[in-house]
Amino acid sequence: MHSSDYTKMAIVSGLLMICPSQSQAQTVQSTIEQSGEVSRNERRPSDIAPIFPQPGILTPQGSYVIEPAVQFSHSSSKRIAVVGFNVVPVLPGFIDMHEIKRNSTAASLAVRHGVTNRLELELKVPYGYRDDTIVGRQPGAATAEDRIVRAEGKAIGDVELASRYQFNEGGIGKLHFIGGLRFKTRTGRDPFEVENDCLTRCVPNNTGQTGLPLDLPTGSGFRAVEPSLTWLLPSNRAIFFGTFSYMHNFKRKDVVRTVRNGEREALGELEPGAGVGVNVGLGLAIDERAAVSFGYDHSSIGRMRQNGQRVPSSVRTQIGTAMVGFSYHIDRIRSVNISLGVGLTRDAPDVSLMLRLPMTF
Repeated sequence: MHSSDYTKMAIVSGLLMICPSQSQAQTVQSTIEQSGEVSRNERRPSDIAPIFPQPGILTPQGSYVIEPAVQFSHSSSKRIAVVGFNVVPVLPGFIDMHEIKRNSTAASLAVRHGVTNRLELELKVPYGYRDDTIVGRQPGAATAEDRIVRAEGKAIGDVELASRYQFNEGGIGKLHFIGGLRFKTRTGRDPFEVENDCLTRCVPNNTGQTGLPLDLPTGSGFRAVEPSLTWLLPSNRAIFFGTFSYMHNFKRKDVVRTVRNGEREALGELEPGAGVGVNVGLGLAIDERAAVSFGYDHSSIGRMRQNGQRVPSSVRTQIGTAMVGFSYHIDRIRSVNISLGVGLTRDAPDVSLMLRLPMTF
């Protein structure tokens, strides 16, 4: 299979970013109480609204946080790339793409446990549904009529394991530093196991074969590890925060993909590009129960390699997203968090919406 068979599909899930959540606010709250600004008997709710998927400062020792969540994203573009933990080289470069419309819905359940006041462990299990519509024209075809290809897929996604450690105590007007390490498995449906519409090895011709998948994967097909460093700077009524992260995708050898009639096509060794991510934000308390946050995150994803060589059709992907979030503290145990993302770069999804319901025990 020629290396130009692969391009990259841009989709942001926010999975690269780690920044503040309810557990962070609890730590900042404790710092405020110790400084005498808030009575120890007056437990304040979150001062920030989390706008990225993962928390930063830790769950209190002995406590558990159970967080069901659902996220919807919509993309409409003329480019195909692979981004973040969704490294899915699903489309050979045999079709002249005019427009790709992608709707993705992912439900997840995360469980976090405070081992100590400075160490937190997390397990996250996602379940995804994807619906793609691709309008394109096959090269070399005698007709100029566009062809519409639709595919969908639903199954468990890639399970993630994470740990986070707070390096210092911090305080009002002082920086908090939190290190994180996240590992992504390959439990989701492998993109190389999904059948495409080629009867044999995909080559450009006039038979109507496009190389497009008949259904969609829900996993990336690659294991990945992501170290990160989060910083927070709390003030009396606001929290400034940001994260730096680096994602390494492990290469796979002897990769084969599935075509129709059960045939297999050898791809050799594949290695997705590494990703560098950064985000910054500001959280503001509205009152004792409500808060808003504003932020921006950016990810830069390297080019795919096949058999040690860069895939000619792949490019470095830049994903920039503006985020706004709202948080409401229902009671001492429950809260509701809503975040909205708007893509600012060509490779980012047009819009993404996430709802989370963290519960602390």
